[in-house]
Amino acid sequence: MRGVRVVMIGGTSNTGKSTVAAAVADRLGFEHRSTDLLARHPGRPWRTPEREVPPHVAEHYATLDVDELIDSVLAHYERLWPRVEELIEEHATGPGLVLEGSALWPERVATLDAPHTAAVWLTADETVVRARIRAGGRYDEATEQERFLMDKFLARSVRYQALMVAAVDRLGLVRVGVGADTSVSALVDAVLAQAS
Repeated sequence: MRGVRVVMIGGTSNTGKSTVAAAVADRLGFEHRSTDLLARHPGRPWRTPEREVPPHVAEHYATLDVDELIDSVLAHYERLWPRVEELIEEHATGPGLVLEGSALWPERVATLDAPHTAAVWLTADETVVRARIRAGGRYDEATEQERFLMDKFLARSVRYQALMVAAVDRLGLVRVGVGADTSVSALVDAVLAQAS
């Protein structure tokens, strides 16, 4: 990790990016940020104890097919990229940063002209992503409509990951597999080894 000032962790939803990034940042003594905080795209379409699903989010997932959902999120990430790039460049020669988020699209990261950066993408089998989404949304307790929205989000997440993996592999970038029982500590070790 000598010389690396920015560690980027990309991946689809529910692969553990936020958890792993926080642990990597803690280990390195770096700041931790999420691209989600730069601008919000319709988020997870399920209730939590803290929030209801906003009507526009429910409509987004209910009315768009999976290809349209992918087009929408990729267009959002394209609009967001100048802010992401600015943040990376600011930290590449300054205070250390661990930046995580799905907005770290491989083809954009590969064109970065910022020194002292490293990038890793987390991937997980569809069964892992499904189990995490269903647990987070309390699928067994959800209404039929809520399940429909969760299933649409899952389909988008799986499709996003397939496109992302194809780009990562085509560009010769690095990815780390996340299993159902992979510990955070093991993932931190793998990310830091790859980022080196």
